[in-house]
Amino acid sequence: MAQSASTSPAKAPPVPVTRVSTAEGFAVGALAAMTAVTCTNPMEVMKTRMQLQGELMETSKRKAGGGPAPPRLYNNALDCFAKTLRSEGIRGVQRGLSAAYIYQVLLNGSRLGFYEPFRVGFNSLAGKQPDEVWAAGALLAGASSGVVGAMFGNAFFLVKARQQAYSPHHVIGKASHNYSGLFNGLTSIVKTEGLLGLARGMDASMLRTAMGSTVQLPAYNWMKTYLIKLDPNTPVYQNPLALFAGKPNSFGTYLVSSIFSGLCVCAVMQPADTALTRMYNQPTIKNAQGKTIGALYRNPIHCLYLTARAEGVLGWYKGTTAHLLRIAPHTVLTLVVNEAYLRYWTNFKAGRSILAAPPTKDVA
Repeated sequence: MAQSASTSPAKAPPVPVTRVSTAEGFAVGALAAMTAVTCTNPMEVMKTRMQLQGELMETSKRKAGGGPAPPRLYNNALDCFAKTLRSEGIRGVQRGLSAAYIYQVLLNGSRLGFYEPFRVGFNSLAGKQPDEVWAAGALLAGASSGVVGAMFGNAFFLVKARQQAYSPHHVIGKASHNYSGLFNGLTSIVKTEGLLGLARGMDASMLRTAMGSTVQLPAYNWMKTYLIKLDPNTPVYQNPLALFAGKPNSFGTYLVSSIFSGLCVCAVMQPADTALTRMYNQPTIKNAQGKTIGALYRNPIHCLYLTARAEGVLGWYKGTTAHLLRIAPHTVLTLVVNEAYLRYWTNFKAGRSILAAPPTKDVA
């Protein structure tokens, strides 16, 4: 009995880390983005409408004669939401949702699924170790994965933007496109603008997404690393983030990192986002060669130039409040839910409870 009691139990073997493939990362990232967009699509509708109202119209302060300011449909993002909900119902504030789902699958599935392979590839080209944190490689990986997603999803973003800009009561911006649904939107564009019409605004989409993707995951990973390495003994009154110090698998860590990432994305992406919305929604004409082209803007830089000339540089930042109300929770939900889904999936693959904390790397 004594011998039995003195026998120490054998040390449990380390739990192996379960890795996910690129395809699994794509699928998990896409599902996380679809979850997020269900909640944030109404603010995307508001952002689109705020960016288009008063398009290329000079304000009274900028007019030479100082005439009356053009009428404003919406005073701010919340006023836009209230008026849209009142006049168009839930359908109005969720316009473009089906196109948004597919776009999010293609964009964020690519962005979250391809980021790590791109990062490792750039590290390899630079002669660095796969696990080494290299800022330039992370930025290139973020931009590259975002551009790939933007190319895949451009046609769906185009339909989504036009559906969100449409109101049965007002013409918002310089054009109005009434599509009964996603398929009708795609076929209408091909019928009126040709197959290349589905690529309209792709240069602006690539610019916008590259700028956002360049900072989204690097900013998220930087803040997460900062919190993990932060001394837990730091007084909270000196640094409130000490509440999350040294907790790599805490949802609080995911949340703070996601909020920081969303703020960075919004700050960097807003001008390109405004240019994209206007290029997507602009009226089209046929040139002398019979090719359908945008009637107002040749490219995103031309759009930003015309906007600044007519509305001032602040015209680039129309809808910023709505954009922040959309991008911040969307980024938070996407990244937090992505972390959660990855945890659930890897635990499921390893035969553990899906709610179990993920294992750390094996210690030799």
